[in-house]
Amino acid sequence: MTCRRSTFCFRKQAERPRSLPAKKGAPVPTLLEIQRAMRRSLVQGDSTAVSAMLAAQISPDRLDIYRNTFLLTLTRALRLCFPVVQKLVGEEFFEGAAQIFVAEHPPRSAWLDQYGSAFPDFLHAFSPAESVPYLSDVARLEWAVSGALHAPDTEPLDINRLASISSEDQRRIRLIAEPSINLLYLAYPADAIWRAVLAGDDAELAAIDLACGHVHLLIERRATGVEVEHLQAEPWQFLARLCAGEPIAAAIDPNSDFGFASALAEHLSLGRFASFELIPSQAEDQG
Repeated sequence: MTCRRSTFCFRKQAERPRSLPAKKGAPVPTLLEIQRAMRRSLVQGDSTAVSAMLAAQISPDRLDIYRNTFLLTLTRALRLCFPVVQKLVGEEFFEGAAQIFVAEHPPRSAWLDQYGSAFPDFLHAFSPAESVPYLSDVARLEWAVSGALHAPDTEPLDINRLASISSEDQRRIRLIAEPSINLLYLAYPADAIWRAVLAGDDAELAAIDLACGHVHLLIERRATGVEVEHLQAEPWQFLARLCAGEPIAAAIDPNSDFGFASALAEHLSLGRFASFELIPSQAEDQG
């Protein structure tokens, strides 16, 4: 009987060539160095370092595309967050200011809804905007509106939980505000300017008295959307103290005839607080 030769056979392994000594040259950049160089290219427009590091992988033209996309994306995010600011100064001015802002304040998070918190302060110090002194206040209002819009949903505080607190512990109650709540104290009537611009009412905008004094604003999200409410000084201060974490008893001014109890009841009924906690008693602190 004849057997066919198997087509599978072992071959002698070829001897590996001896390794040659590595050529001396520029050290290979680390990932951190590449990231920092890329950041300088995107934010500051300086592509010298990253071009030298990645010359074989990325062409200068592609780096320019990356940078332009970076600027356009962040400028668009600012435009969406501050539409009234853009309408007040015009698209060209806004875009120029946004590019300078991006260079000075690159994003720290990939979540663009959080980008722009420093834009109001930037505009306040931005010398080309000196002729529009109320611009930064309008930006503060728009940032608060954006924050209220994107705040997480929470259940309102159950008033029965407060009622269950013993009388001796009631002075230790500290309320925790609903996440969309924001309180602003502004030098200019930013709310009136904001509404007039959104409505496209030039006559109303021209009639606004910029010298009317400071305004106290409450920004919150309700079932109907984000609301901006103009408050008087004392109601605003009371709510601000509560939102800042002062115990209810400490937030009430005993020398004032303001209706603190009715104001607190209104805040609770409108769901402006999500929870509460008891601050440590003096005995607990000493213990």
